[in-house]
Amino acid sequence: MNYKDLVEYMVKSLVDNPENVEIREIEGEKSTILELKVTKEDIGKVIGKHGRIARAIRTIINASATKSGKRVVLEILD
Repeated sequence: MNYKDLVEYMVKSLVDNPENVEIREIEGEKSTILELKVTKEDIGKVIGKHGRIARAIRTIINASATKSGKRVVLEILD
């Protein structure tokens, strides 16, 4: 499963500037870190009220990663 594509699809559907979405994937032995960068105007849309949207994205990623036995971490960068 390509988690980067999954996150990219979800985030681009939420933001006003989908061309400015950047995701960097850092592969580890037992975990994968996804660093997400969006414009300052779109960061609120990705995080959501009280972090609900960010939590939902992380839940979907972790549910899909459970099958492979890996841990996937999503970091939203300013």
